[in-house]
Order: sequence, then C-alpha cells, then structure tokens
Amino acid sequence: MRFLGRPVYYLAVAVFLAGAALLRVADPFPVQAIRLLAFDLYQRMAPAEALPEHPVLIVDIDEASLKAVGQWPWPRTVLADLARKLAEAGAASIAFDVLFSEPDQSSPEEVVKRLPPEQATLVAASIGDAPTHDRVFADALAATPSVLGLSLSGSGAPLPPLKAGFATAGDDPRPFIANFAGAIANVPVLDEAAKGIGSINWLQDRDQIVRRVPLVFRVGDALVPSLAAEALRVAQDAGSYILKGSNASGEAAFGRETGLNHVRIGALVVPTDADGAIWLRFRPSDPEGFVSAKDVLDGSIPAHLMEGRIALVGTSAAGLLDLRATPLDSAVPGVEIHAQVIEHILTGRSLTRPDFSSGVEIAVIVGLGLLLALILPHVSAVAAAILGALAVGGILVGGFLAYLRLGLLFDPFYPALAIILLVIGSVLYTFRQAERARAGIRRAFQHYVAPAVVDEIIADPSRLELGGEMRELTLLFCDVRNFTTLAEGMSATELTGFINELMAPLSEIILNHRGTIDKYMGDAVMAFWNAPLDDPDHARHALEAAEAMMAAMAGLNAGWQRAAAERGRAMPEVRIGIGINTGACCVGNLGTAQRFDYSAIGDEVNIASRLEQLTKDYGLGIIVGEATARAAGKVGLVEIDRIQVRGRSGMSRIFTLAPPDAEPDFAEAQRAFAAALPELDPSIWRSALYRAKSAAPARFARYYHFMLERLSARGVFEGQSAPHITIDL
Repeated sequence: MRFLGRPVYYLAVAVFLAGAALLRVADPFPVQAIRLLAFDLYQRMAPAEALPEHPVLIVDIDEASLKAVGQWPWPRTVLADLARKLAEAGAASIAFDVLFSEPDQSSPEEVVKRLPPEQATLVAASIGDAPTHDRVFADALAATPSVLGLSLSGSGAPLPPLKAGFATAGDDPRPFIANFAGAIANVPVLDEAAKGIGSINWLQDRDQIVRRVPLVFRVGDALVPSLAAEALRVAQDAGSYILKGSNASGEAAFGRETGLNHVRIGALVVPTDADGAIWLRFRPSDPEGFVSAKDVLDGSIPAHLMEGRIALVGTSAAGLLDLRATPLDSAVPGVEIHAQVIEHILTGRSLTRPDFSSGVEIAVIVGLGLLLALILPHVSAVAAAILGALAVGGILVGGFLAYLRLGLLFDPFYPALAIILLVIGSVLYTFRQAERARAGIRRAFQHYVAPAVVDEIIADPSRLELGGEMRELTLLFCDVRNFTTLAEGMSATELTGFINELMAPLSEIILNHRGTIDKYMGDAVMAFWNAPLDDPDHARHALEAAEAMMAAMAGLNAGWQRAAAERGRAMPEVRIGIGINTGACCVGNLGTAQRFDYSAIGDEVNIASRLEQLTKDYGLGIIVGEATARAAGKVGLVEIDRIQVRGRSGMSRIFTLAPPDAEPDFAEAQRAFAAALPELDPSIWRSALYRAKSAAPARFARYYHFMLERLSARGVFEGQSAPHITIDL
C-alpha cells in the first residue's frame, strides 16, 4: 500500500488529529468562542418567531413613563398602584425585574430622617401612624400574584426565606448548579409579602453575550429559582419545583452522575443542561410585547390586555442601564430576556446541547480527517480543494440542520476549521511532494532529454513509466572515426576539451529533436526516441537529428582546424559514424536501488551499434536499419545493401540518407542498384553500380569501391548469390 510510502505524512496526520481532539477536550476559551460564534450565526440565520398572542407582556418603565411619573426610583406607592392595576386587569403573575434592597427614600419616615430636628418633629407629628410606602407596596404584593427578584453574588447577606420548595429525583444535581456565596435581597417587608422570589442573575459568556439562562441557582445547599421560573410557578399557583437529575426514572446515565436533565415547573417540564440552564432560541425584539407603565397607571391600556398573561415589570430606558447583549441584538432590555425565557418554555421550544455533542464533534474531526487524509494525496489540488469544500460544507449544513430541525446545538466551526487546516496541510504536503518529484524528474532528465520534454514529463508524470517497460524505440549510436589516432596527438586536458566541444553540440541536436541521451561512452554517444514520452514520429526525429549532426561537423571541423593552425599544428578532419535502428526494447530505470540509469536494452540496441560500426566499412556517415526506414516512410532514404543478422531468418535491408548534392537521378539509380544486388549475373549489378556511382557525390566513392570489391568476390563468379555481410548480436 502507498500508506507505507508516506509514514511521515500519516504520522503528521495522526498527530494533528490527536492534537485537535485533545484541544477540543481541553476546550480553552478560543475554542469556546468559535463554538459560540457558530451558535450565534444559527440564531441570526433562523431566529425564533414572535408569538402573536404574546403570553408575556413587559410593563415598561420607559422614557414616556419617567416623564409622566418622575425620575426613577418611583415612590413605592406608585408601584403598589401599578401592581394592583395589573392584577385587576387579569395578569396571571406580576414579576418585578427590579431590586428594592433599600427602604423607599420618598416615604415620609425616611424624609424625616433627613430633616433638621425642629422640622423633623413637626413632620413626624403630622405623619402619625400612616403606613410607610414599603408597607403600602408590601400590602399590594401580598394581594397580587407578585414575584420579586434578588441578586446572587460572591458575597452578601444570607438568603431571605424562599417561597417554593424543591424536590429532587435521581442523583443530587447540586454539584453541577452555579453556586453563589450570598444574595442582595429586597427589604424584608417586601420579600415576606411577595408570592415568589427569584434570581435575576445571568450567566454571561466572556464576550458579555447572554445565550444561556439558568432556571435554578445555588447558595450553599439552598436552591434558588430564577425570576422567570418563579413567574411561571406563581402563574400556575404551583407550590414547588421537581429537579430530575441523572439516573432518575426515565433518565439514562448508565450509572454516571451527569447533573440535571429536566426541571418541572407546575405542569411544565423543561429540558436543561447539566447545570440547570437552557439555551435560548432568541427572537428579534418585538415592540408589540411592551406596554408602557404610564398607560397601565392611567388606565389607558385596552380592556383584558393582561388577561391570563404574565406581566414583567422592567425598564427599557437607557439611563437606567438595564441593557444586555444577545446573539441577535447588541442591546436589549434585560427584562425582555426574562420574557423570552418564559416564551421559550411556554411554547415548548427545545434548544439543547446534548451530553454527547463533544464526542460527536471529535468523531467528525477524526473520522472525516482520516478519510480525507487517505484520499487527498491521490488526487489533484483542484480535486482536493473540492473534496475539502464538500466536507466543510457538509459539516456546516449538518450543524445548521440539527439546529433547525432537531433543536440540537453541534459546533460546526471547530471541526470545519480542523478539516480546513488538514486539507491545507495535505495539499501543501502533496504539492511539496509533487515539487520534489518534479525536481527529481528534472534532475534525472535535464541532461538527457530536451527541456520541452522535461516540462511535458513534469506536467503529466503519469506518462513516465519507470522500472522497465517494453516499447518500440528508435536508437542512435554515434562514434568518432579514427579516435585513437586523434587522441594520440592530444594531452589529457586537450582531449577532454575536444570531447566536450564535440559532444555539446551533438547532444543539443539530439535533445532539440526530442531524443533522450542514454549514455556517453568516451567518444561515442547513445540516444533513443519514443521514451520516456510517446513520440509517434520517433523514427523521423532520429533521422533529422542524424542529418543535423552530420551537418554540424563541418562547422566544428572548421573551428578545430583554425584553432590548430593558430598553434602551428595540424588537425585532421574529424568524422563521425551514425547507426540508427528501430525495434522493441526494454526501457526504464535499470540497475540497482543504489545506482541506476534510465536506459534501454535489447537486440535492437545491439543492431543499432553494429550499424554504426558498419559505417566504417561502407564509408558512409549514416546507416539506417530497415525498420527505421519503414517507420519513417523511407522519405529521403536510399537502400545501400542487404545484410544478414545472425540468429534471424531472411535478409535485412539497410539505408542511408540521400545526399542533397547528388544528381537528380541518383535516388532512382541507387534503387536500381539495390534491387540488382541479389542477382547472380554480374553484368546486371555491375551496370547498376556504375550508373548509381556516376550520379552520386564524390564522398560516396568509398561506398561504391567497397561494394564493387565485395560483389566481385570469388563466390559470384562461381555462380553463387552475391556475398553479404553478417552481423552478430
């Protein structure tokens, strides 16, 4: 498997996924922030809808009310009047999102305390036994379904007597519930009179946005309901709460203590988190849910507007600083959040983050990450990007659908971020490996094939089959004639320079004609065509390269002779011989794991080498095998002889390039001579030979002299077929 070929990659993937999972388990604030950002986005995309029947109405101490009644705080006689009128209008419960922790400073007895002694005596006498404002308000609270708030804190006075009891089913949930040291309560006379007392506290996240609201708090071992929960309890005239914890009847926890599961408020059963909080699915602020306190006090609210509804008394006035941020709004009155909690419960909305959510998110990261890690190295960068986008899109869509359809909160952002980083890392790794492969290919082939061919291999490495394959090649061998004689007159330095000067232009010609240089052998070079890339015209390209190599020798010789003349030395003409053959060969990286060459082997390679050696006998610069002539269409080629390859039946024709400076009828005369070679009658082939020789350029004279000597051999005159040359493989 390719898995074994990428141990570092898969080790890096394993480390990354393990790190991502551990970071999710540790859950530092940045991870939490990413999760909360996702949940906020859900709410903005699909907020809850406002309820047309408005089961909760906010009695708003708004700017208009402050202008009509006076600045805050109002006399508690006004609040007593407000409570009575709400009760008379049919409110099911009246909850005050206001703390009355100090006596009413506008009450006469409090005013007396701030007067000079002589004035205090006069005023006190006029007051007599009149009730205090707090007593007036307390009487109103006692006569109405009222709920007061208290504020829990890290320090403070003990709790006042609470109005409701708590029953617990299953494991004790107290260790999971938010704990406070004390409370800031109302003046005792008010707390004693109220039908309910609930906490107005929030559990804001570090970004100061309210997303979760507890229904129950704890001060030591005492349990304290929230203001919203108390408003619901009083509205139902219920006496207590039932807390269902882990391992209660119907609550499966497999023996583990996992905190709260449900809170029962009268007839309402509310699913909660382990700490007794609920995730609110917020709706946009709805002005229709507000009633001005001024309108309640002056009796201008519509008849039966409050009938059966819960009234929450609070303020939207900016100067009273009771504003909170939610996922939908940067600033809403705190009392409206209490109202949305009650609506959330009454409508049976369910928005929970289940206990197994973290496990699901980690499973998505690890499972999907491993799947992508196995696939991505085998696909292109574009395909990897598409797969990564599909994976991330699936996570995001899945998380949103879970929120929208099931009311479940799963974090899509952290798994999506982990997958994005994994995909980026995998693509970078693949890109780096591809670059390494390209660099390796370029290093391996830049000295043997043309730059354009190297670029083609890099663009599509699949076209390069390494390790050895059988394919048809056209092979070229080039060797220097009489190299030993040339070398005897040169020093080692001069000989090295000569070889370099010779091989550089010849190699460039081969590369420019899409050839691959197999090896250099002293004064010889071997090249082939049609590997590593397919070249349908490999035979023609090899012939064109050979012709260009022969043409280049004129310029090279002129340069060498000029340089030699400047040194006062003689430089003989350097001639080369080229043999070309076509056939099936094994080509690829041949050798051992420690050292190998990209090379070709096979009988056809040996034949090409022998054809190069035959150029010495025939006195020709280029000899081409029959298969090459056939593959090239014989254009520009003329047959020169027929040879016997030992081990093969039948004769093989050999060719050379027709010289451009020959007479017009040379090609036809040479073909006639070649056709006459098998004839027994010397008069036939001798006549054809002289006709071809007369049309050929002078440099072909050695070839015709060689053929005349061979064809005039003894065997012809003894009535045998014309003698032929045999080459060994």
